[in-house]
Amino acid sequence: MTRVRTGVRATSAVLAAVLGASVLAGCSSTGGRRAEERAAKAAAQAQGRAAVNTPKWTIAMVTHSGDGDTFWDIVQSGAKQAAVKDNVNFLYAHSDEGQQQAQLVDSYIDKKVDGLIVTLAKPDAMKAVVAKARKAGIPVITVNSGAEQSKAFGALTHIGQDETIAGQAVGDELDKRGKKKALCVVHEQGNVGLEQRCAGAKKNFDGQLQNLYVDGTNMPDVQSSIEAKLQADPSIDSVVTLGAPFADAAVKAKGTAQSKAEVDTFDLNASVAASLKAGTLGFAVDQQPYLQGYEAVDLLWLNKYNADVLGGGQPVLTGPQVITKQDAGALEAFTKRGTR
Repeated sequence: MTRVRTGVRATSAVLAAVLGASVLAGCSSTGGRRAEERAAKAAAQAQGRAAVNTPKWTIAMVTHSGDGDTFWDIVQSGAKQAAVKDNVNFLYAHSDEGQQQAQLVDSYIDKKVDGLIVTLAKPDAMKAVVAKARKAGIPVITVNSGAEQSKAFGALTHIGQDETIAGQAVGDELDKRGKKKALCVVHEQGNVGLEQRCAGAKKNFDGQLQNLYVDGTNMPDVQSSIEAKLQADPSIDSVVTLGAPFADAAVKAKGTAQSKAEVDTFDLNASVAASLKAGTLGFAVDQQPYLQGYEAVDLLWLNKYNADVLGGGQPVLTGPQVITKQDAGALEAFTKRGTR
C-alpha cells in the first residue's frame, strides 16, 4: 500500500535549517551572509524533493498553445512544481492545430501514461481522443479552455476561469473607466474560449465593442492590423488583447497610430506587470495560469492516490482577477519568478 512518506520529518528538518539560518542572520554581517547562503541552499534542496513515496507515475499535458506563447510557460511552471512534490514524471506537448493536438494526446495514450491534462480550445477535434483515454482507463483533467465540454467528454474536472464571466469583468471595467468604443483582438480564430471572452465583454459593456481577428503566430501582423484599425477609427478609446504577449504589440500599434486608446489585456506576466506599474497598460485580467498547471497535476495525483475528485461536477475557477496599477507592484516579483 502506498502512503505518504514521513516527508513531514524531512520538510521540518529543512524548515528548521531555514529558520535557524534566519535567526543567525542577525548576529553579524559575516555570520548573516553565511546564514543567508545556508538558507538559500536549504530552500533549493527543498524545491527539488518529493514529499511522497508513491510510485513514479507519469502525467502528460497537451495544450493548444502556439509556439512562443509565454502564458503556457507559467502553466508548465506550476505543473512541474507539483510534479516534483508528488514524485510525478511530467511530460508536455502542444500544438495550436486541433488535429495535431489530438494526435499528441493519442501518442501519450499509446504510452499508457497514468493521467492526462488537456485543453479543449477546439473541442470537436479533441472529443474522440478524450473518449479513447477514458476507455483506456486514463483519468483526464481539462484546463483553461473547454469548461462547457469538459464534463460531457468525461473529464474528472475542469480547472480554469469561466471565459464568459472573465469577459463580463472586462466589460464592467471598461464601463468603470468611462470607455465608449473598444476593440477586442482575437489572436486565434476558432478558439471558443477567446470568442467567449469577447462575447462576455460585449454583453456587459455599455459602449460599442468590435472583434478584430489577427494571426497570433505573426506578431508584426498583429501590430500592423491593430495600427490600421486605430488609424481608420480614431474614436476607438480602448484595445483589449486576449493574451499577454499581444499587449506589447498593441501598445506599439497605439504609438505608431498616434492613438489615445487605452490598452488592456488578459493574462499577467513580468512584462504586463511592469507595464501596469508604469501606466502603459490600463488593467489586466489574471486567470492564474500557475494554479491551472499546479492543481491539475496535484488533483490527478490525489485521484490516483486517494480517489479524490474536486469540483463536484462544476469547474474549479482560478479567475478572473482584475489587476491594476495599484496591484502590480505587489505581484511584480512573483511574475519575475514565473509563478504569476
